[in-house]
Amino acid sequence: MKNIDHPIANTTQIHLLDLVICLSDTMDLISPDVVNHHKQVAYIALNIAGELKLSAEQTNNIVMAAALHDIGAISLKDRLSTLCFEMEAPHRHAELGYYLLKMFEPFSGIATLVRFHHTAWNNGNVTKAEREQIPVGSFILHLADRVAVLINRKKEITGQIQPICSKIEALANKTFMPEQIDALKRLAKNEYFWHDIVSSTIGTILSLRAQTKAIEMDIHEFLSLANMLRRIIDFRCRFTATHSSGVAACAEGLARLANFTDRMCLTVRIAGYLHDLGKIAIPSELLEKSSKLLNEEFSIIQNHVLYTHNVLSAVKGLEVINSWASFHHERLDGKGYPFQLRDVDLPAGSRILAVADVFTAITEDRPYRKGMSRGEALQVIQKMVIDSALDTEIVSLLIHHYDTIDALRLSAQSASIEEYRQFLKLQSAYLN
Repeated sequence: MKNIDHPIANTTQIHLLDLVICLSDTMDLISPDVVNHHKQVAYIALNIAGELKLSAEQTNNIVMAAALHDIGAISLKDRLSTLCFEMEAPHRHAELGYYLLKMFEPFSGIATLVRFHHTAWNNGNVTKAEREQIPVGSFILHLADRVAVLINRKKEITGQIQPICSKIEALANKTFMPEQIDALKRLAKNEYFWHDIVSSTIGTILSLRAQTKAIEMDIHEFLSLANMLRRIIDFRCRFTATHSSGVAACAEGLARLANFTDRMCLTVRIAGYLHDLGKIAIPSELLEKSSKLLNEEFSIIQNHVLYTHNVLSAVKGLEVINSWASFHHERLDGKGYPFQLRDVDLPAGSRILAVADVFTAITEDRPYRKGMSRGEALQVIQKMVIDSALDTEIVSLLIHHYDTIDALRLSAQSASIEEYRQFLKLQSAYLN
């Protein structure tokens, strides 16, 4: 594992599908029952779009939307409910997913597809307003999603083809577009189609079939993407709803005090937004537990760092951000996790993230406790320096500029609180 301490390039070629598929895989780690569900829906949708001769751009957006279609299902309970063919309040997680994804402009089309992916065709009797805003891809996602949930993972697939097709066909016009069902029926005649859906290598199959290209993003565009992902990470848990914004602000402030270049400072900020990316694989019920965690539960939460590393490792061009973000729980004495790296292996960026993460965690208010005072926080952090957990020079910068760094944290988290309130308001609208 290399000690990397360089800023992200001015422009970076990013395969968004690679990132989306990795995010999808991480979300599906929340339970064995949902493993590969997003990729199955993406594969089915890809083939239906192909049968309908949709454009490459339409097809690519449909595939990426399919890979993220349940991103608004925050809790484990919500995720498992999406596997029921007849869902209660199906539009809730679709609307929340739309709210989260639309914050990144290149995902605006994908967000709209996700928003309407549980809209029934209703014999074509949609209102004029609905016809103007619901893309055909949303109806494809709905069909692909419902086909995927009808598959019994414990049974051989070929024996399920006829019952699945019969159930779907019975809902022609009422629930699904007839021409899309016709496309599915043509595909259903090919056994390879069904074997691909349940294949353990469906991710590879999907990547080979989807003809997506890398897009060039400058550092500010990538900052916007990271900020969207920050909301997806943090809004899953009311206890840490503003955590990553605080870490990012503190880390960038410390980087400027350490005389990092402007581009390196922005890179640190991006790493701060993404440092807890792997928490999307952790059930929100566990993240929100206010009582003491059991050893097994703590181990599950610790896994989030490895998940972060795995997601970012799969996307070329993010090596620097990955090292800074994924090493924030390592210690100088080699007793951290998950890699047990020592001081010689830890770049300055990751050391800054480690200090920013600890500082933010102990000073921010949580629903079950007030944040620590200045004296309490410094006592904790200085002890971690003595114990060879945190970098002396970075902590020294924090001590000498405490008020400045704390003000940056408070400002960033205040803005995030307003965003989170809007998110909760949207959630409540679908609960009442």
